[in-house]
Amino acid sequence: MGASARPRLHFTPAAPFFADKNKAFWRLQLIGWAGAMLLRAVTSLANGRPLSLLVIVLIATVTGFSISLILSVIYGRLIHRRPLVTWSATALVLAVAVILSAGINGWVLSLYQAQTSDTGFAGYVLGVFYLDLTLLGAWSALYYAINYFLQVEEQADRLERLEAQATSAQLAMLRYQLNPHFLFNTLNSISTLVLLKQTEPANAMLTRLSAFLRHTLVTQAGGKVTVAQEVHTLQLYLDIERMRFEERLRTQFRIDPAASNAQIPSLLLQPLVENAIKYAVSPQEEGARISLSAQVLGNRLRLVVADTGPGAQGRELAMEQAGSHTQSTGVGLANIRNRLAQAYGEEHRFEISTPPEGGFTVTIELPFDPLPEVPMRGTYPPPAAAAKPAVDPPVHKPPALWATESNT
Repeated sequence: MGASARPRLHFTPAAPFFADKNKAFWRLQLIGWAGAMLLRAVTSLANGRPLSLLVIVLIATVTGFSISLILSVIYGRLIHRRPLVTWSATALVLAVAVILSAGINGWVLSLYQAQTSDTGFAGYVLGVFYLDLTLLGAWSALYYAINYFLQVEEQADRLERLEAQATSAQLAMLRYQLNPHFLFNTLNSISTLVLLKQTEPANAMLTRLSAFLRHTLVTQAGGKVTVAQEVHTLQLYLDIERMRFEERLRTQFRIDPAASNAQIPSLLLQPLVENAIKYAVSPQEEGARISLSAQVLGNRLRLVVADTGPGAQGRELAMEQAGSHTQSTGVGLANIRNRLAQAYGEEHRFEISTPPEGGFTVTIELPFDPLPEVPMRGTYPPPAAAAKPAVDPPVHKPPALWATESNT
């Protein structure tokens, strides 16, 4: 039998004990009172008591079990009141419950010992009072302890969900800043082509813009994509920009195979490439080369976006000369910092540098988070391929993804 035909074992993780509170209550109720009955029965037999006394133990256990059910209903209403009301009412209810339990158990014992003992009913009640007080008092303490613990857990879960929703909303807001910024530049270029009556280039740019938007909009806001999918998105974006800059825009991709399946926030690299085009390709007559590399170093993923432009000082000078016009539409590096801080906290590295040979380099390090591969028998294509959004192929797709360089 081939390896692919071997049976596979599937393990379902056990549900938390308190996932179903009603079921958990009955389990604890039965286990607790059964344990108390067993302890009293063993103690009676060890002290040489007759077997008939086990009937008395059984009756006492049923009595305590029944009274505790009534207490659970009353405590369930008291637990949400003010502390003073809760604890004063609990003490009163517990005292009544203990007196009731002791009265029933004392009466049963008086009937059982009627022929052999001269002890009166009051004596039997006092004899079992402390035992019933201990059992019902411990039961009450456990009831409140467990329910307060569950309330704290629920509040913690609720707070965690709210924080996750706030983080997701923040990530979505940061990501939604990208498309308007990019659309502003692209639609402005299309408008210029239309004014110049260059219908064919304008139509081609619109077609590529629609392919890019289809590819980006199918990914969930604040979600993650693989490095391979992010590179494919960049290629779609660069196809649009090459309509503007032609041979002035040169690109180079060097993606290690191990890094291609790593997950990163969607559209994380697009603003970096956009800034490189804005500050390196656009202002220079000869243009510039933009390079992207991705590699796995231990349990970290390193992404490097670099260009051969004027460097950090040249960018600052350009921003000062442009004044508020550059600041008004730029998202850029601040957006990337905020998204990484929201998604990874202190588990990331974001570094900007200007190499000695010039240019501008942005280095990002993230925890290596590969897309899990879940084999599915009889399913084609594999889940990873099936999850990849279906888009139109880019017009200028490089011949290979993992080590490519384009001059056009």
